[in-house]
Amino acid sequence: MFQDKYVFAQLTAFLNRIQFNNYVRKYDGNRYVKHFTCWNRLLVMMFDQLSNRESLRDLIVAFEAHRAKQYHLELGREPIAKTTLASANQNRDYRIFEDFAFYMMMEACEKRTTNILNIPEKNMLLTQLQSRCVWQHSHGQDSEEERWY
Repeated sequence: MFQDKYVFAQLTAFLNRIQFNNYVRKYDGNRYVKHFTCWNRLLVMMFDQLSNRESLRDLIVAFEAHRAKQYHLELGREPIAKTTLASANQNRDYRIFEDFAFYMMMEACEKRTTNILNIPEKNMLLTQLQSRCVWQHSHGQDSEEERWY
């Protein structure tokens, strides 16, 4: 029998948890939280996207089906209730996840630009786009139509 980490746990191993915890502290995301932390919420949102769930109810049904594997998916030992997830979505600061998403995109761009065909014009354009994204995000000037996704 194959005994290794689940694929989801292997994917989450690439996430920089130290940087994520810095964003959580910056926005005080885990204040008054007992067991469903911001890290758990990030993992739940990732599981939601990767498994193509359509609603909170559908997501909770999937977690109940995998209840025995929940700890090994790094989601903790406590069961995830629909109300817990709904209140976390409503009360937690979205900027934690937005900043972490920008950080992950910058990491991906930095790792990817060193290996893309080495075309000077393309690398210069990517550098300009990255600096514009960072400047707009740090100055709070990223409106919906100007945001680079």
